[in-house]
Amino acid sequence: MDMMITNLQQQRHVTEQLRREAAIRRITVSKAVEDIMKFITEHEQEDCLLVGFSSQKSNPFREKSSCSVL
Repeated sequence: MDMMITNLQQQRHVTEQLRREAAIRRITVSKAVEDIMKFITEHEQEDCLLVGFSSQKSNPFREKSSCSVL
């Protein structure tokens, strides 16, 4: 009996999840790609990997300097 109730609860949970997923607003892939390309074009001047860093110290990807103690 408990197994049947547990199975029923799991099925209800799955059904609720599927209903939530079915209600999600969807767009076509071509529209999504268009939006992504527009975003990239609008923000390319802010992308440090494309335009570089203003100084070496502001570069978080720079090699860390080693410290040697004599």
